[in-house]
Amino acid sequence: MKGTVGELGEFGLIRELTSRLTTTPAVRLGPGDDAAVVAAPDRRVVASTDVLLEGRHFRRDWSTAYDVGRKATAQNLADIAAMGAVPTAVLLGLVVPAELPATWPTELMDGIRDECQVAGAAVVGGDVVRGETITVAITALGDLRNHEPVTRSGARAGDVVAVTGWLGWSAAGLAVLSRGFRSPRAFVEAHRRPEPPYHAGPAAAALGATAMTDVSDGLIADLGHIAEASKVRIDLRTAAIDVPTQMSDIGQAVGVDPLQWVLTGGEDHAIVATFPPDVKLPARWKVIGEVVNPSALPQVTVDGAPWDKAGGWDHFGDLEPGE
Repeated sequence: MKGTVGELGEFGLIRELTSRLTTTPAVRLGPGDDAAVVAAPDRRVVASTDVLLEGRHFRRDWSTAYDVGRKATAQNLADIAAMGAVPTAVLLGLVVPAELPATWPTELMDGIRDECQVAGAAVVGGDVVRGETITVAITALGDLRNHEPVTRSGARAGDVVAVTGWLGWSAAGLAVLSRGFRSPRAFVEAHRRPEPPYHAGPAAAALGATAMTDVSDGLIADLGHIAEASKVRIDLRTAAIDVPTQMSDIGQAVGVDPLQWVLTGGEDHAIVATFPPDVKLPARWKVIGEVVNPSALPQVTVDGAPWDKAGGWDHFGDLEPGE
């Protein structure tokens, strides 16, 4: 597609974006009206939203528009799965400069559409606005299918802590990109396009998970939310946490302990949950710790001791942005 967003115009851009979409049986009325209609058989709707800002959450010299679409959608749909729900629909809010090549938002939509298809959802609408900085806002919806949501507040003493998905891969990929390299490719791609285990959220709910979240800000930080909401202490065992050989090699090359990435690196969107100790977990789940006891000072410890190194992402803190 030639030309810019400004030359295409608002309604021309909308036509181009919506023409690329697919649908699912849950979508009763898709883009084109004042609002969409999405089936909610459970009669409850799980909803989540995130905003990605160019220069803060992504860089166009590191990630294609398609990458950004996949990533923005994945991080929202992972939140739906982490509640034990099945993703159903996505809404897009997009701010772009008029001089932006028109191919950028259309490739972004391709990425959003394709990530939705992985999770079984569909794009059902949104809005586009002219602005100086590219901003991608995604709202995701999901259905609980007659199950109760799995919140952060249900962890109990004696529960095991288990995780499924990647840990530290995105942070290692960011370290590679920050130093001007593009390989090892698997880690760079993990940063550009995370692969949340969407199926694991509803499956964990069916297994009896007592608390659950996705790892978006870092394992310690996100388990910290569970510890605080549940008023417990969670202890992680580093001996139970896998550090891939290639990640160790990257860490050695850049002077970083790879365990730091595994424990504090975000944006992998793995699913971490607490389960009663007698639950038989499938092989995809790795037990990495336990809920120790109710605590007046809810916290996450590592091998029995407080984690005293930097870690976890805070949008208003002093840490560098994820990309």
